[in-house]
Amino acid sequence: MEYRTYPGTDVTVSAVGFGVWTTSTGWWGAVDDDRAVALLHEAHDLGVTLYDASDSYGNGRGEEQLGRAFSGRRDRVVLSTKFGYDVGGDDGERRGQQELPQNVSAPFVRAALEASLRRLRTDYVDMYAIHNAKLEHVRDDELFALLEDLRTEGKIRSYGIALGPAIGWLYEGIEAAQRARVTNIQMIWNMLEQFPGNEMIAAANAAGAPTGYQVRVPHSSGMLEGKYTAQTTFAPNDHRRHRPRSWLLNGVRKVETLRFLERPDRTLGQAAIQWLLTEPRVMTVLPNIYDADQLREFAAAVSAPPLTRDELARIAELAATNFGVDEPAMAYKGTMTRESISA
Repeated sequence: MEYRTYPGTDVTVSAVGFGVWTTSTGWWGAVDDDRAVALLHEAHDLGVTLYDASDSYGNGRGEEQLGRAFSGRRDRVVLSTKFGYDVGGDDGERRGQQELPQNVSAPFVRAALEASLRRLRTDYVDMYAIHNAKLEHVRDDELFALLEDLRTEGKIRSYGIALGPAIGWLYEGIEAAQRARVTNIQMIWNMLEQFPGNEMIAAANAAGAPTGYQVRVPHSSGMLEGKYTAQTTFAPNDHRRHRPRSWLLNGVRKVETLRFLERPDRTLGQAAIQWLLTEPRVMTVLPNIYDADQLREFAAAVSAPPLTRDELARIAELAATNFGVDEPAMAYKGTMTRESISA
């Protein structure tokens, strides 16, 4: 395993992390708690130290899984969790694409943090992030002052934002990186969906921002694992079942153009992780892990043969033509233009 340290901090994380979204929400199939804890233990044995959750994942279930798995080895793991959704009157699950109500008032955030600490069985969180932050949250000076207070109090070691739920949120990410002490930004980024991640990284570089990134959806909802076909179907409770069929068919066509990345000693899924890790600002990649085979494959990505300059150049050429697929432009969420900021 490779390890990276967030700029300006002593927070060091494994380059491949484990997000408990897949083990606690049911959106990638059912995983019982015993199996989840076994996967988490195996991940740690493989060198994974960064574990990401949210208080909204299964209404705290993801944090409880982490607390059960690591209460006896707290000093050997980095716990990252998120806040901002009011899950008190709900079961913590989104219905379709509808978000839960958000609340970032000081009393709410403090209560949410204390609840997360109880579930995680710890007295501090290494990384605390506003879950699916909107522009108003990024610009909320009182909220960031509160986060700084929590850091000073020792309740959290660092803080940042998570962008989502869907891809987009360009200026939310850009403005967050420009704030002092925003250590971490979590975003969607992968070889097939390079915009707006490329622009966020470029803006952080231009500003000299002291920000590192957690990358989620590194395999484009499983597409870059290279196992889908036109005949692939998903279980009724799997969120991918609700995507249009064109997503599957176009994605399969795009992946075929990337088969040159596969080698006997490197899978396409590993190459997708390596592509992200060529960016120095990417601290950790959070692949969707829901079985032991995936865990072992992804954890070994940093040990597989690295991508060559020629391979990276070819990926860039393919991305410039949308991998040879003509399809409607994606409808991005969030603030994507300066005009929409001033409107």
